[in-house]
Amino acid sequence: MFNIITKTINLPDGRIITIETGKLARQAHGSVVVRMGNAMLLATVVSNPEVRPGTDFLPLSVDYQEKFASAGRIPGSFQKREGRLSDHEVLVSRLVDRALRPMFPDDFYADTQVNVFLISADSEVLPDALAALAASSALMITDVPFNGPISEVRVAKINGEYIINPPTSQLKNATLDLIVAASEKDICMVEGEMNEASEEEVVEALKAAHAVIKIQCAVQKEFEAEAGKTEKRSFEYVVHDEELRAKVREACYDKIYAVARQGSANKQVRKDGFKAVITEFLANFKEENPETYDEKVGLIKRYYHDLEWEASRRLVLDERTRLDGRALDQIRPIMSEVDFLPTPHGSALFTRGETQSLTTVTLGTKLDEQIIDTAMFYGYGRFLLHYNFPGFSTGEVKPNRGPGRREVGHGNLAHRSLKKVLPPDEENPYTIRIVSDILESNGSSSMATVCAGTLALMDAGIKIKAPVAGIAMGLITDEQGKYAVLSDILGDEDHLGDMDFKVTGTEKGITACQMDLKVNGLSYEVLVEALDQARRGRLHILGEMKKAITEVRPELKPQTPRAVVIQIAQDQIGGVIGPGGKVVQEIQRVSGATVTIEERDSMGYVSIFANNADSMDIAVKRIKGIVAIPEVGEVYTGTVKTLQPFGAFVEFMPGKDGLLHISEITWERLETMDGVLQVGDEVQVKLVEHDKKTGKFRLSRKVLLPKPEGFVERPPREDRGDRNDRGGDRRRDDNRRRDK
Repeated sequence: MFNIITKTINLPDGRIITIETGKLARQAHGSVVVRMGNAMLLATVVSNPEVRPGTDFLPLSVDYQEKFASAGRIPGSFQKREGRLSDHEVLVSRLVDRALRPMFPDDFYADTQVNVFLISADSEVLPDALAALAASSALMITDVPFNGPISEVRVAKINGEYIINPPTSQLKNATLDLIVAASEKDICMVEGEMNEASEEEVVEALKAAHAVIKIQCAVQKEFEAEAGKTEKRSFEYVVHDEELRAKVREACYDKIYAVARQGSANKQVRKDGFKAVITEFLANFKEENPETYDEKVGLIKRYYHDLEWEASRRLVLDERTRLDGRALDQIRPIMSEVDFLPTPHGSALFTRGETQSLTTVTLGTKLDEQIIDTAMFYGYGRFLLHYNFPGFSTGEVKPNRGPGRREVGHGNLAHRSLKKVLPPDEENPYTIRIVSDILESNGSSSMATVCAGTLALMDAGIKIKAPVAGIAMGLITDEQGKYAVLSDILGDEDHLGDMDFKVTGTEKGITACQMDLKVNGLSYEVLVEALDQARRGRLHILGEMKKAITEVRPELKPQTPRAVVIQIAQDQIGGVIGPGGKVVQEIQRVSGATVTIEERDSMGYVSIFANNADSMDIAVKRIKGIVAIPEVGEVYTGTVKTLQPFGAFVEFMPGKDGLLHISEITWERLETMDGVLQVGDEVQVKLVEHDKKTGKFRLSRKVLLPKPEGFVERPPREDRGDRNDRGGDRRRDDNRRRDK
């Protein structure tokens, strides 16, 4: 019934990955199951044989989804079923899409859909490192003209060694964590984070990853051959007119080159200049060829775009100058401003050329943490970064319908860049939310978010380890081996270039990076040059940012809620919470502060948030009183809570009552408690005894009072009891004699 084909891949440490087809989803054009440990991913491919009329691009969709059943979980949503993709699933989908898309022919326009489902989870296997391998394997056994194979792996530096697809439990010790995608020949995509790593460490990590990817690509070719899918479909969606192409070149190329060579820093000026050239040509062509104009206008625009692409690249390669007139390694003018908005807890405006980010920082309590609910992880996030890209930032009309995949991806890169310099949780009681609103965009808006986010954090008084800056690098090459590495690329240079390589970091090293290559053939020598040029650019940007603020503000702003964290012993947590939360609720009611308690590493952490100093002081005093350890011999100011015939119970510390016996109130003998003390009276007492077995406390007030002159102290109660006992013995002896 099944024609099953299975191939095996061995990782350097002996673990095994299997690729199998022929059993699941057989009506898809291609389907495979990739397995590592107990983790299993099902990848399917369907590609329409026909092209929709008017399509002039590749309509490729890639969706990665984790089934909750794969981890034995039920979704936590109201519907209790998988819904729209989570941000995590979107990010993995982008990792796969960015690796696959450059491998399709430029003129292949058929609708193609790739789905990757996690159908079985393994807590020690991260599936994002296997998703692209599964997708590429599924494409290889179809007739789709895919110029693969490719594969992706995770490479992490752990204890000084580069580990491929490390177990989840080891990853927490990694100082470098990269997802790398590549073909047999070239790296095509990189994304990850690191702890201020050097450029040399990044290059070594890429080499280690590529060595393993080469093996995985070779296995996929064997897999393709065994499946009998080496022949791919032929296609011709566009019938070209070479005579018309030559005519467009003759009439437009020199004019296009002249516009590019003007070196205007204004994007709209260049756009208008390029538009004027094509508008003039179309008007003349329509006048000369009215009968074929409608048929040929699409081809004319295509050939014109090719010329614009060629002229802009030749300008860089031949004259070593750029569309806006800058040198290859020159950074656009930068303006930074902090405390731009009066009300937010932190704010910054960062402008670099025609790219601008207005970023805010808001500090919240533990109650503001984000709930993260995925198939493989349930927990909370205390650092949020949201990136917004409205249409007006590029002068376009675009409905605001929530963040798209691009916004999720750009925000995640900035999030990774900045989280590496945040203070540890035990030193930071706040939930931090950064929001970057892009007000203008002409390239590198995610890097502007990193810079503005750093400035806003410093303005908010968050004690980051070091400022972080980001820069986007570009690359232009030709078939003769000529190349140019560009610093701080424009939007046009991103579109027309061969590489978009974003690098973020501090003065010491790199904290995150993201690279997408559109061509094959990036050598490690060029990569090293790009990283070195990026480092110099990053240091320049950090210097410009220092003109706005040099150090983290020593104090929080007046409108920022104050926060204090008190570390307590694990066995004291219950005392702070109280029965049914009674104690902590009373603290919040009396003080007006917000109090949360969590247990980490066998310790308790009490976080207190208040809008004013008085509220904070009351809450801190109450909590410290609860967790303080009473010391015998210490004097306390207590409050009478209840009265009894034999004395009073006094709360001498929050939540701790002791007995003030009637004999310990004054030196004089008291026959009754009437009129001596009242409930609510404050009284100074000394802790004279703590019975650790029963937990009871005995207090004395009289020891703090001067002893009256001539006072003769009565024998201790125990001595009187002994004499009474001896008297009883004599009476019992007399009775015995009388009975005899």
